[in-house]
Amino acid sequence: IVEGCGRETQKELIRFLYISSGSAHELEYLIYAATELNFIENDLSQKILSEISEIKKMLYALIQTIKKQL
Repeated sequence: IVEGCGRETQKELIRFLYISSGSAHELEYLIYAATELNFIENDLSQKILSEISEIKKMLYALIQTIKKQL
């Protein structure tokens, strides 16, 4: 996200925000996998997944806000 903020255009920033969103989805999958493999407990997994969900919502809202300014 910081790298995107350093770019010259808002479109470039949006591209980096989409990359960040993809990374959040990837992390979500990895948490599910780690839970299935019993690397982390279900309670911790649910807490982390909830936080990831909030981050994805924030990223989506930020992308939409920036798109409206274009």
